[in-house]
Amino acid sequence: MVTASTGCREGIGMLKKQDQSLRKHLIYLLSDGGAHAKFDEVVKGLPPRLRGKKPAKFPHSPWMLLEHLRLTQRDILDFSRNPKHVSPAWPEGYWPNNAAPPSVAAWNKSVRAFQQDLKAMQKLVADPATDPHAEIPWGDGQTILREALLVADHNAYHLGQFLDVRRLLGAWKD
Repeated sequence: MVTASTGCREGIGMLKKQDQSLRKHLIYLLSDGGAHAKFDEVVKGLPPRLRGKKPAKFPHSPWMLLEHLRLTQRDILDFSRNPKHVSPAWPEGYWPNNAAPPSVAAWNKSVRAFQQDLKAMQKLVADPATDPHAEIPWGDGQTILREALLVADHNAYHLGQFLDVRRLLGAWKD
């Protein structure tokens, strides 16, 4: 027999299942899921001599794309967690000043920072205390769901560009 209380429990159980499913799919998408290029594979093994090279008729070097990915993802993550966060100026705050990294150490630091921030976004999405549908109080209508999708979409787009740059530089095996 279904009563108001058992029906309510079933409804709550269904919502919990849907919430878990949404979080699972978001984390999958954020972690290079599906048909997207995978960050670790795209940056791995790129010779240091090519990291600052722009292919003919292409506006960005691998370094520029890596830094743009890192800076943008960090801005979205900081906005999502910190009411006092101030985004950098557009567009100059989202792109490096130089086509080449200042050092191998700077490249490696940027790669690690990107990976750490991506894990932090995944952790934010996975946290049951985070309501992915609730508006971020200091925003103007954004939600964690929207911000997570924005990170995934932005990363997928520019990782595709990164892959193209590697192909144009002769540094990718299909």
